[in-house]
Amino acid sequence: MSVSSSTTDGARGRLAAALGIGFAVAVTIGHAVGPGILRAPGIAADYLPSFWPFMLVWVAGGLYALLGANAIAELATMTPRSGGHYALVRRGLGEFPGFVTGWSEWLALCGSTALVAILIGESAVAIFPDARASGVVALAVVALFTIVQWTGLRPGAATQIAATLLKIAALLAFVAACLWLGSRSPAAPTVVSTDHEGSLLLAFIPALQAVIYAYGGWSATIYFSEEFRDGPAVIPRALILSTLLITAIFLLINLAFLAVVSLPTLARTPHAAAVVAVRLFGPAASTILHGFVAVFLLSAVSATILMATRVLYSMSSDSLFWRGAREVNGGGTPDVALLISSIVSAAFVIAGSFESVIATLAVFVVAIHALSFLSLFVLRRTGRDIPRPWRAWGHPWTTGFVLAASLAFLGGVLVADVRSAISAGAVLVASVPLYLLMRRLRTGYVR
Repeated sequence: MSVSSSTTDGARGRLAAALGIGFAVAVTIGHAVGPGILRAPGIAADYLPSFWPFMLVWVAGGLYALLGANAIAELATMTPRSGGHYALVRRGLGEFPGFVTGWSEWLALCGSTALVAILIGESAVAIFPDARASGVVALAVVALFTIVQWTGLRPGAATQIAATLLKIAALLAFVAACLWLGSRSPAAPTVVSTDHEGSLLLAFIPALQAVIYAYGGWSATIYFSEEFRDGPAVIPRALILSTLLITAIFLLINLAFLAVVSLPTLARTPHAAAVVAVRLFGPAASTILHGFVAVFLLSAVSATILMATRVLYSMSSDSLFWRGAREVNGGGTPDVALLISSIVSAAFVIAGSFESVIATLAVFVVAIHALSFLSLFVLRRTGRDIPRPWRAWGHPWTTGFVLAASLAFLGGVLVADVRSAISAGAVLVASVPLYLLMRRLRTGYVR
């Protein structure tokens, strides 16, 4: 079991050091293996409709995540605080960049919770029409995981592990069905036809953007950095192991898809698994697919709630949010931060307009990785005396590579989605007075 049975110290207002590497891997897979892998294959196939370039782009995405995990591992072991990229950027670049990172990260996680919960609700209603509105089901899912996590760190972590194991079982069953019932070789040549003119490199870049989005949750371990019972030593192992497993899962899923349908069939498909399910199961495909999606996404809701809670708790501990949110209950759960995060997620569900919010904050998500990588360069120069249980291998070359890739990716996102770029700029401008208000509240000028 990956959750310690020792007494937590949450009763003294601190997070409990009770987690193991099993939880770290479970929460990362639960978060990263989500809606992205159901959508990204269709986008990548549209740009790369031949086998080897298509598979290579998924390997390239895994390499980006692995090199990123290598750099983030050093930062996280230097700064073993729960709170995700917020804690790392705050230490490396200062309070205001940390504040912007934390707020955008927290809102993106709340929006993601709402999005995934809605998808579960839609699947449940499709299978059981008597379940009423999908929004009601989505709110029930958010409430259920909130209640479980409120009871304490140990049941919350155990639930995350169980939900991730359920996801893996569903994936393995789906992959086995594809490989067993599929009638084609994944590497079989196809007629290459695409609407995108130009070189392979020009086609590879937008395909890689979609793939990197699918890999986006590879850093989930660092949201719980101070809660591992074996200390910071767990973090590098968990980050690298999780990234390797996610890469293997994504490659296996794509091979399974291609055992059933060709790349031109996948191209521009918004839901690759749906096309595969129809080919495999015929009229029963809809029910099977909706059941698969509902089971598949449960662990993602659990993970995003856990992660959002830690970001808000960490910001509150630094007096960059209402100080009441730094309360930790006797079970080791930041209960006030959990309640606020779940209420915001539920508000996104009710509003039904969170897609535009997520699109805007996706710009920040890409920028956050770049800021984290930049923080390592800064701390290598200014924090030479800080203990480093892990040193990023290949630095500065490996870190420089992922930093340059992140900046290039960010530039591509800004050009491709001007509306979201403008909205992100507006959020950044609006964060300045909010940050100044938090500073005044902290120093006591406002009572």
